[in-house]
Amino acid sequence: MLKVRQPAVANRFYPGDADELNRMLDQLLGGAHPPDAPAPKALIVPHAGYVYSGPVAATAYATLTPVRDQIRQVVLLGPSHRVPFAGLAAPSADSFATPLGLVPIDRAAIERILALPQVQILDAAHAWEHSLEVQLPFLQRVLADFKLVPLVVGEAESEGVAEVLELLWGGPETLILVSSDLTHYLDYHTAQRIDTATSQAIEALRPEAIGDDQACGRVPLRGLLTLARRLGLRAQTLDRRNSGDTAGGRDQVVGYGAYAFH
Repeated sequence: MLKVRQPAVANRFYPGDADELNRMLDQLLGGAHPPDAPAPKALIVPHAGYVYSGPVAATAYATLTPVRDQIRQVVLLGPSHRVPFAGLAAPSADSFATPLGLVPIDRAAIERILALPQVQILDAAHAWEHSLEVQLPFLQRVLADFKLVPLVVGEAESEGVAEVLELLWGGPETLILVSSDLTHYLDYHTAQRIDTATSQAIEALRPEAIGDDQACGRVPLRGLLTLARRLGLRAQTLDRRNSGDTAGGRDQVVGYGAYAFH
């Protein structure tokens, strides 16, 4: 019997009705206008509720349209918001469910990385985690058939994350996806200033320049930057806004950025 991880934040972060969700995704993707660039090897995408970060996330996902049939594996890393642990947590599930259907898990890939000491099976880290879940409907909408390697990241060294990513790097059939928001609950202008510095650090592939208060997904983000620098990738800012630009006031905002790596 297949083991399925059920949605935890449907009807909160995104619509729980499939038709409504599809309409919202189509609207977000239709309004996205990413800069001209080759298809990315890796993306950094925000993970708030769709009314807040959806327009920025859609800018990233729109870059995948030309390679929708080519990408067969998505390696998805996001921070743990609820469960403290060391290393990276994989699920025991065979698939993740969303209102749009099931996303199959690449069990063979997970077995490969379980040989690394920093990787473990920890379903508790996945049960209520939204940073991975909110990416799935976008992936289901923009890609054809793919398998998922979902990893929640706890306390980990950048080199440890980079080691996992390098083992799963693959070729053009594999997309690396890091889920992260930027600053949290600062005033609009302070958030803009710090998020600009974070964007500059990402574009310069400088993980050491990203402080603990600059991105909630800083641990997987630093790991990606570490490997991207080693492999000679180029980083590009696709979109950067905050909740004061998309939905909400400007007294306390959350920053969102979309970045591509070529």
